[in-house]
Amino acid sequence: MTCQICGAWLPVGAMFCGECGSSRTATVASRKRPDPRPNDTTIIARLPRSPVVISVPIPVAVPVPVRAAAVVTAAPTTAPAAVPMAALPTRATFVLKFSTGQRVSVHGSGLIGRKPLPQPDEIFDELIRVADADRSVSKTHLEFGQHDGEFWVSDRVSGNGTVIRRPGETAEQLEPGRRYVLPRGTRVEIADHSFSVA
Repeated sequence: MTCQICGAWLPVGAMFCGECGSSRTATVASRKRPDPRPNDTTIIARLPRSPVVISVPIPVAVPVPVRAAAVVTAAPTTAPAAVPMAALPTRATFVLKFSTGQRVSVHGSGLIGRKPLPQPDEIFDELIRVADADRSVSKTHLEFGQHDGEFWVSDRVSGNGTVIRRPGETAEQLEPGRRYVLPRGTRVEIADHSFSVA
């Protein structure tokens, strides 16, 4: 009898393979049961996230309520000052041009992949699906977002990795879980597909 995992010869009555260490029951089970998800690049392990701690200072002495001395019934004569539009936080619009011909305008954060799906504790503005019959792109391949008007991406431990090509620079392989700021004109390669940031 031979091991169904590595093909090594097994003596009669052997419980484990001497070459790869797999059990005889595992090799028998592998012949009976096909892989339920062949060639799947789904992320099983969650990305490590640092816990968020929010602290609110508690005043030592509680202030005593003050009674109003007079009631104002007339409307104020001066209008409140308007907040200038420049002071409000704005999110820039970026256009992602995919090699599949798809163009998507994004304003906030999101996920890119074959069938992107956030973790239960995550919220994103966009979920962008990439048509990939060959399954080279992971289901949740890449995360993107904005910080101070700049566009960033982060590889989500994808099966085939992510490469960025900033204008005038050499190609760079992304380290999973780390954010990379991309200027407009950058090309992002996700397995057999790519998109440019405009």
